Amino acid sequence: MRKVHPEFAYQSRELEGQIDGILGDPPDRKNYKLMQDALAGEYAAGGGIEDVNMMSFALVDHIKFSDPKGLLKEAEEYEGGDAAAVIGMASCDGDAAKMYAGMTEAHPELARQAIITAFLFKHPRKWDDDDQSLEQLSRNDDGDDEQDEDDVTDDFAQMFDKED
Repeated sequence: MRKVHPEFAYQSRELEGQIDGILGDPPDRKNYKLMQDALAGEYAAGGGIEDVNMMSFALVDHIKFSDPKGLLKEAEEYEGGDAAAVIGMASCDGDAAKMYAGMTEAHPELARQAIITAFLFKHPRKWDDDDQSLEQLSRNDDGDDEQDEDDVTDDFAQMFDKED
């Protein structure tokens, strides 16, 4: 398991939520396809929404990855990185190839982030996310934090007890 940058882990979770939200319950595949087609058309024309999550959503069902190890290595750094290398580690076929070309030419750095986000979403077992849950954060807490309520002055406490 390889650690990825926390922002990539966040974006991957956001992509999952976005897909679930668009599909709905029960899943509406027609609505999902309409959204995908609309985004693909915009990006193929060189435009589209300049947003990592929208780009990764447009890519997720069409993209193929040729260098998973390289993408995992690139996922360690969110800003910067080698956009051209990442773009070369993935591809799309058919009509989606136009979208991929338009996206990567117009917005190479965002496309880099979107490609890595789509990769992480599609391959969750290849990477590890830092557990930031309250349970994990409190695991090493020995409970010796001092809480001196005696230091609170009456003036401070009365600020919140005003009667109108």
